[in-house]
Amino acid sequence: MEAVWFGFGRPLRAVLFPILIAIASTAEPAERVPAPLNDAPRTAGPLQSAVLAGGCFWGVQAVYEHVKGVRRVLAGYSGGNWVNAHYEMVSGGATGHAESVQISFDPQVISYGQLLQIFFSVVHDPTQVDRQGPDVGPQYRSSIFYVNAEQRKIAQAYIEQLNDADVFERRIVTRVKQLAGFYPAEGYHQDFLISHPMLPYIVHNDLPKIADLGRLFPELYVENPVRVAR
Repeated sequence: MEAVWFGFGRPLRAVLFPILIAIASTAEPAERVPAPLNDAPRTAGPLQSAVLAGGCFWGVQAVYEHVKGVRRVLAGYSGGNWVNAHYEMVSGGATGHAESVQISFDPQVISYGQLLQIFFSVVHDPTQVDRQGPDVGPQYRSSIFYVNAEQRKIAQAYIEQLNDADVFERRIVTRVKQLAGFYPAEGYHQDFLISHPMLPYIVHNDLPKIADLGRLFPELYVENPVRVAR
C-alpha cells in the first residue's frame, strides 16, 4: 500500500517492487521475436488505440503500462455485448468476451507493430487455445481486435511472418477480429498489479512479464508505469 511509509522515508512499494521484479527475472526467460516486416511508420499525430487480449488483463495491462509511448492502458472486455460486460458474467466463459486491454499510444514514439512485437514476445503464449497458464476459458483467449484496415493488415501479416519462420514450436492461434466495442472493467481491476504487487498470482504469473519486457526491450521499457488513476 503506497500510503505506508517506513524507515527510509520512501513508499513501501517503491522499495519492494524492484526487488520483486529482480526475483521474477529468475523465471524461465522469454525470447524477443523478430520485428514485423510490415508496420505503420512512426509519425506525429493524435493518440491511437490498440485493443489486445492475452489472458488475464491484470498482467497485460501492467506490461503495457511500462512501455515508452503508451499514455494509458484500460483493462476491459471485448468480443461480446455491452449488456454482459461484467466480470462475474465474463468469468463464466459464455459471454463471447475476452479479457482485453485498450492501449492509447503516441504513434510518433511507438508503432502498432512494436506493440504487437511485445504482445508476442512477453505478454502471453500465442499458441495456447482459450487459456493462458492457470487461467482456462475462452475469456482468456489470444485475440487482436483491430480498429481499422491498416491494423488488420499488420496483424495478419505479422502472424503469417512468425508462423512461416517457425518462431514458436506450435502454430499461433491468435484471432484477428474487428473491434465491435471495448467496455472498461470495474474500477478495482484497473492498475491491479500496481496495487497488489505481492499477491502470489501476480508474483508468479505477471511480474516475470515485466522483467522480460525490461530485459528484451530496454529501449522501450520505462520504470515508472502510467496509471489509469492519476
